[in-house]
This record gives sequence, structure tokens and C-alpha cells, in this order.
Amino acid sequence: MSENTHLSAEVRTSFGKGAARKIRATNKIPAVIYGHGTEPRHVTLPGHETALLLRKKNVVLTLDIAGDEQLALVKDVQKDPVRQLIEHIDLVVVRKGEKVVVDVPVHLEGESFSGTIAMLEHTTVSVEAEATHIPENIVVSIEGAEEGTQIHAGQLELPKGTTLVTDPEAIVVVVTVPQLDTTSDADGSAEAADEAAEGSAEAEGDAAEAAEGESAETAE
Repeated sequence: MSENTHLSAEVRTSFGKGAARKIRATNKIPAVIYGHGTEPRHVTLPGHETALLLRKKNVVLTLDIAGDEQLALVKDVQKDPVRQLIEHIDLVVVRKGEKVVVDVPVHLEGESFSGTIAMLEHTTVSVEAEATHIPENIVVSIEGAEEGTQIHAGQLELPKGTTLVTDPEAIVVVVTVPQLDTTSDADGSAEAADEAAEGSAEAEGDAAEAAEGESAETAE
């Protein structure tokens, strides 16, 4: 387990929205730890260091809480919808050797056959892994994949000790050829043809009126 997941956590005794705002004003983050039948523990985490660690999904933190070391998996991160600042974190107690079920991002590697594109039908897959060895992502090679290629969850190469939970038949990647949108061009061509026809009709009408005028003048 990487040493840089260690954080010093302070026990929190004040609660409510007002207390949380004061905590965030000091560049710290309120959090709660629960699980394994333990009473929820309310703590405060250092803002900058925590935000850096949370760039990685499913990170397991090693918290030093008043000298007591505790492993905790980040379960939920609540952010301000506008400023995207972390407002609160939910953590779940885990133990070394314990297995947990998490959603892991799928990462595409390589390029599919010329003229095709690879589309992710599932951006994540659920796996069961040891809490301290959760894969950062599942890599899928699409190098040279041709149109019509489908990659199912059961075909993914998982790290040792990791078990697939997602339905093995679930389609994760599809390789296809982009379809050109000709609708607008067709509509434009039809509209242009209609305008041309209307213009031609108007021109014929003007010519007919002119001819009638000339015939009347000759008769006079």
C-alpha cells in the first residue's frame, strides 16, 4: 500500500451546516467513517492533501486518528455543484485482506482499424478485489479492432486476485464505422430545389405578363 495515502485526521465534535462551513473555511474537509458494526466517527481531513488523493478512484486511505490507525475506503464524495469544491466525504472501514466490491473505470488502449471508432457501452465494471489492492482501471486493447467487434465483460483481463461481478455477457466495447449525417444536406438540397422551382415559375409568370402587355400595345 502506497505511503502517500496516509492522512492525519482530527476528531470532530461540532456538527451542522454552520460547523461544516467553518471547517471548509480553514481548508479542511468534514468526513464520516462507518462500517463493520462500529459507531460512525466524525473527523476532519486536510483539504489539499485529501483532494490530491481523491484524483484516484476507489482510493483507500490510512487515517491516523489520535494515534489510532484506520484503513478506510472512499465511498462517496459530495461536491459543490458550481465550484466543484469537496464539501463532505463518506468513508467505509476496511481491513487488510478484506474483499470489497467496487466500480472500476475501463480504459481503452490502442487504435481500432482505420475509419472505425471504438465506443464504450460501459465506462466502468464492477469487480471484487482486496481492499488494499483495488485496480486503478481495467485496460482494454482495441488495437486493430475491425468494424463489428464487440468486447464483453467476460473477455476483460483482470489483475490477479480480482473477480468480475458485472454480467460476463455485458457488452463493454463496440467498434463501428461513423455514420455520416446526410439529413441536413438532403433537406438543404430539397429546399434549394423548391426555391429554384418557385423562382422559375415566377420568371415564367413575369415573361407571360410582359408578352401580354406587348400584344395589347400592338393591338392598340
